[in-house]
Amino acid sequence: MGAEASPPRSISSHLRGALEACRGVLAHLPRLALDIALPTLCVSCREPVDGEGVCASCWARLSFIERPYCPRLGIPFVYDPGPDMLSMEAIASPPAYQRARAAVRYDDVARTLVHALKYQDRTDLAPAMGRWMARAGGELLAGADMLVPVPLHWRRAWRRRYNQSGALARIIERQSGVKVKAEVLRRVRATEQQIGLSRAQRATNVQGAFQVSPDRQADVQGRRIVLIDDVLTSGATLDACARALLRAKAAQVDVLVFARVVESR
Repeated sequence: MGAEASPPRSISSHLRGALEACRGVLAHLPRLALDIALPTLCVSCREPVDGEGVCASCWARLSFIERPYCPRLGIPFVYDPGPDMLSMEAIASPPAYQRARAAVRYDDVARTLVHALKYQDRTDLAPAMGRWMARAGGELLAGADMLVPVPLHWRRAWRRRYNQSGALARIIERQSGVKVKAEVLRRVRATEQQIGLSRAQRATNVQGAFQVSPDRQADVQGRRIVLIDDVLTSGATLDACARALLRAKAAQVDVLVFARVVESR
């Protein structure tokens, strides 16, 4: 009698599935209402956009870095000087890291994207930015053992609630299959904002600020690591990170960023 009074198992499963679907719809109703009331705007020009925050016009204004560029620093050349020709910057002041690659030049649109991701909680921009980075850094990622995002000091991480470099690294992990190991590198000293500092002051500001966690030394030793950050300006922060990883016996450290400053020539 009890078995006859209960609904068939298949019907119960269907009912549970329908209830879960209803819950899912209800959970997304507030976001749907918000999207209708406040359509997504292009992060750069503020025009309505259907997608990931950048309209077609602003996307076209992004200056993607393509070959020819310096094989060491990824700085674009005006003309092709031939294979293996280094930039003057790479010859005059070679960094601790082996190679650097960037998706775009740090121009007006790129700056707006970076600031929105970094300071305005626009984490919805990370997927597109991370995909562009994975494309630009294909040769670095092909031989990498791990991705290490540039860490924030714990006080700054608490204020911002997330690390933009970590958000980009997770997208690149999905694109490349190279695992993120955020815990291996720590920022052990709070530093001033680098904005407004000279190249020498930037280097002094971050000196000794990074350290490989003592219990992660074995994870780093002999590994090929790609450091992930949003912007490469003078390279001082990334150089300090690379030096910390190399002191822990990393085999090689490369750098992959979303945008890099390219000085006019």
